[in-house]
Amino acid sequence: MPNILKLNAISEVADKEFPEGYVFSNEVNKPDGIMLRSFNMHEYPLNDELLAVARAGAGTNNIPIPACTEKGIVVFNTPGANANAVKELVLCELFLGGRKIVDAIDWVKTLKGTEGVSKAVEKGKSKFVGHEILGKTLGVIGLGAIGVAVANAAVDLGMKVLGYDPYLSVSGALHLDTRVEVVGLEALIKAADFITVHVPLTPDTEKMFNAETFGKMKDGSVLINNSRGELVDTVAVLAAVESGKLERYITDFPSDELIGVNNVICVPHLGASTPEAEDNCAAMAARELVDYIENGNVTHSVNFPDVQAPRASAARLCIMHENAEGVINAITSVISGEGINIANLLDKSKKDKAYMLIDLDTVPSENAVKAISALKGIIRVRLLA
Repeated sequence: MPNILKLNAISEVADKEFPEGYVFSNEVNKPDGIMLRSFNMHEYPLNDELLAVARAGAGTNNIPIPACTEKGIVVFNTPGANANAVKELVLCELFLGGRKIVDAIDWVKTLKGTEGVSKAVEKGKSKFVGHEILGKTLGVIGLGAIGVAVANAAVDLGMKVLGYDPYLSVSGALHLDTRVEVVGLEALIKAADFITVHVPLTPDTEKMFNAETFGKMKDGSVLINNSRGELVDTVAVLAAVESGKLERYITDFPSDELIGVNNVICVPHLGASTPEAEDNCAAMAARELVDYIENGNVTHSVNFPDVQAPRASAARLCIMHENAEGVINAITSVISGEGINIANLLDKSKKDKAYMLIDLDTVPSENAVKAISALKGIIRVRLLA
């Protein structure tokens, strides 16, 4: 039975998702699957038996995705599983951005032992006057599960909400409150009093908030970043805070340069740090691994297309291949040569890689599987029978 290696402490709810006979442990050699949270896998050896890596969370920067892809290892994440936890943190940060609550609490701590604390509080509280979020404009960049949840909640709090996402999914659009206005990025940046960013770190999004971006924002606006620290140019954001262009920068990714800076609030990466979120992520990651190992179904992969179909035939071939002309014909020719009927075929691509599920009425021979594996453009072949 399959061996699943856990590289981090994982919620015990994951154990319940693995069928009897699975080994799920932090002491597994040559694993069939790996589950992790923040463990850095970039120097971790990828054994030949490894089929899939599941990240119990959304970000996958700690996983060597190109290397996994070339070896035919599916990388899963768990989008939406921690959405509510992050949404609640963002809502908290909206209030922290509008009101000087953190500064005020720190100041109150200095009054310990002061005679007449009540009078001192009344005298000093004027330094911490803030503003309400009611009626203010919130810009939400990235309308995935978290962004949609934040946008919908902010609308209910009485904010005007603008959203931006060039890759808005059908599911995201269906779940987005109709009161949220979807606009272009520049229009959002110019109009928003608060901006919260929920996009992955890619070469296109790295330092997307830079001196030029801050120059387009409203004076005294607030930027909230719970996605990745590298989305923001640190030098530029410090200059924006110092000049007052930004009233406050709030991030879940502290750095030495940001800690202790006036009007910068650093939260210690608490976005998904709730037992509920950890349970949801662990359970989803485990289900993804089991469904892929047993059925070849791919759901929520970051490096191969999502392809799912119920099992209803004698055998299933799971084939990863280059998204190139002639590959599909070459595969089906091998199968036809064995006189085997194809009951169902699904093939989808993701950029230059593709994934195919072929359900067959008869179990193919070992020679046929080897012949397919040897075809040009084939990355990996698995037979499930």
